[in-house]
Amino acid sequence: MLKVLCARSMTSAVKSLAADFSRETGNEVDLGFGTVGALQDRLAAGETADVLILGAPAVAKMEQAGAVVSGSTRDIARTSIGVAIREGAPAPDISTPDTFRKTMLGARVIALSDAAVGGSAGTYLVGLWERMGIADEIKQKAMPQKSGGEVAARVAEGTADLGLTLIGEIVPVKGARVIGKLPSPLGSDTTYAAGISATCGDRMAAAAFIATLARPTAREVWAMAGFEWAG
Repeated sequence: MLKVLCARSMTSAVKSLAADFSRETGNEVDLGFGTVGALQDRLAAGETADVLILGAPAVAKMEQAGAVVSGSTRDIARTSIGVAIREGAPAPDISTPDTFRKTMLGARVIALSDAAVGGSAGTYLVGLWERMGIADEIKQKAMPQKSGGEVAARVAEGTADLGLTLIGEIVPVKGARVIGKLPSPLGSDTTYAAGISATCGDRMAAAAFIATLARPTAREVWAMAGFEWAG
């Protein structure tokens, strides 16, 4: 059985593709999900896995350090921080930095990823509010959530007017609708890469699993999950 540790935002797509891999090869896959920060903490504490799927920079550093097999890494998919509203609600204007700013300041409650959890979206947004000079205003209306799925859920149920998190975590939640990415140049794209852990006991199977994630026929699976295929 292959053990895979994977960034949480990729849950729906990786579960689907792992099921395809198991049907095609007979190899079972044990999937573990978490924020990139949480997964890195688990690895630092001594946990092992056969395949790691994390932010591309993190995987590159692990490859350089010898924790990931040299030459085994591949970019898998990318997603962006997006803005969500409740399905059926009128979409506010977020097309430019100015209109985005006005929309954020005009919202009653904004659900967003909690930076304290270690997710890439939450960490990025903290810096964004500071750069925009509206950190204090956002703090008054922010509703931090432990996961992107919870951000989208708060929007879907009407508790929050807007939700900001990775698009890949919004798309699976019924009742929430992505109205777009953060406008350029405020946006942030996250590319995820997969690599074979140096502790992997079956590198051929691990390589085959990564190939399943990256193959062209996976493009639609990634798109339905709110990602762009990076192959």
